[in-house]
Order: sequence, then C-alpha cells, then structure tokens
Amino acid sequence: MTDRTKGQIAEMTVLIAGASSGLGLHTARQLSKAGFTVIAGARSFREHEGEDGGMYRLGLDVRDSASVERFVRLAVERFGTPDALICAQGLLNLNAAEEYTDQELNDILDTNFIGSVRLIRQVMPLFREKKQGKIILFSSINGILGIPFQGGYTASKHAIEGYAECLRMEAEPFGVTVCLVTPGDHRSGQKQYRRHGASERPESPYHQRFLRAVSQVEHDESTGSDPDVLGKRIARALRKRRLPGRLLIAKSDQRLAVLLHKLLPIRLFSRIISGYYGQR
Repeated sequence: MTDRTKGQIAEMTVLIAGASSGLGLHTARQLSKAGFTVIAGARSFREHEGEDGGMYRLGLDVRDSASVERFVRLAVERFGTPDALICAQGLLNLNAAEEYTDQELNDILDTNFIGSVRLIRQVMPLFREKKQGKIILFSSINGILGIPFQGGYTASKHAIEGYAECLRMEAEPFGVTVCLVTPGDHRSGQKQYRRHGASERPESPYHQRFLRAVSQVEHDESTGSDPDVLGKRIARALRKRRLPGRLLIAKSDQRLAVLLHKLLPIRLFSRIISGYYGQR
C-alpha cells in the first residue's frame, strides 16, 4: 500500500465490494486518497490481483460463497482484521416488471442483496471478536420508492433496506454500526454496465413506454451528482465513532421525491412519478 508519513495516525482498513466500476470505484478511489487502506474486490480483478493506484485489488464474485471466503481470508492475512466493510456491488437490469425472467431476477437479487449477506457472514465474526466494526450497504433512492422498469433492482434495494434495519439492531450490542448509503443519480458511467431485459423487444406491449423511461433515466444520470463527492462523504462518515443510520446523497429534486413519497397518498405520488418517466 501507499507509504504513510512517519508518526501519522493509521487510517482504518476497509473492504469494498464492487470496486471496479460505478460508485464503488469512485468510493474506493476517494478512500484511498484520504489515506484509508483499501482492499478492493471485483470479478474483473481475478486476473490482475495486487496493488494498483493506492488500492489492493483482489478477485471477488459476491455470488460465489467460496470466492467471498477467499476474499476476506486473503485480506485478513495481508492486512489484519478490517475495520469496515462496504457493499457497493450492483446489477441493474431494466425491464417491465411482468417480463423479467426467473434467471434475471435471481441474478439481480443474488448480486445486490444475497451477495452482501455473504460478505457480512464472513466479517461479522471478526467484528464481534474485535468488539467493533462498521458496515456500509449501498441502497438507492429505489430502496425507498419505485421507478418504472426498474422493478428487479428496486426489489433488491428494498430487500437491503429491510435486512439492514434488522442487522443494525442485532449487531449493535457487539459494537458494530450499520449505515445505508442512499444515492440518487450520479455521473458514474452506469450506461456502460446497465442491462436491458432479454424480453424487451419492439413487439413488447411496454416497448414505447420503456424507451421513454430509459431516455429519462439516461438524462438524469448524465446530469447527476459528482460521484467523487459521494466517496468523500463516505470517508467522513467512516471517521466518526459511529456511522449514521443513513446517508442520503442526492440532488435536491430527488431528495424532494423521497419526502413526497412519505407525505403523499400513494396513488397521487405514483401519478407524479409515472408522468415524469413518460408513462402517462
């Protein structure tokens, strides 16, 4: 890892999944710049493990229990017990809720939700023994409200929300705090790894509305927030003795949407969101 100035207080050691692209990559880079020891995991790192750009890269497939166990074991062997775990991996597949295949839904949930559970199973015993630890789970605005043609992703983020609430209460007696990071749209290259459902074709009854929704999604991402600011916010949160319960990191209009979701009748809120995504 990068050299530390002699006498400088050592920053914490952080494991981060999903560190090869998107918000996970930006977060890993900002943590490294801030002086944290970062062990970055991603499937694409399997052929190129080792130090790179201030981070230590290890292969990690969160869908494979053996890969998760190896990632944590090698990280502990090289750097000792970690201080924090960040689950930033994500798979987005745009499709009509009706038209997802079983395999597409399984892939989304296995990556976004169950993959995080696999990592937590490995680190919680270490944190309990240490009597402290920090877990950050990437949720999304979609973990709070639904958006047309993101049903699978939204379901996975709702699962993370509920799981994190339970984990927070169960882990607290052992000195472990849990934070949900809730990003809005960010300029982090989502289009490069966003999938479309296999059944999404011109003959689909949803096709034209699907295209309008995707166009709005792409616009919002291209004009979204700076992903490096998100990474810096996470670095500041990790330095606190206790993590906040939630970090909502989004532009003002999306923060307003979260508030309106709480305040408005669901039919009225759904009408507003449907109109925004060209569904009416």
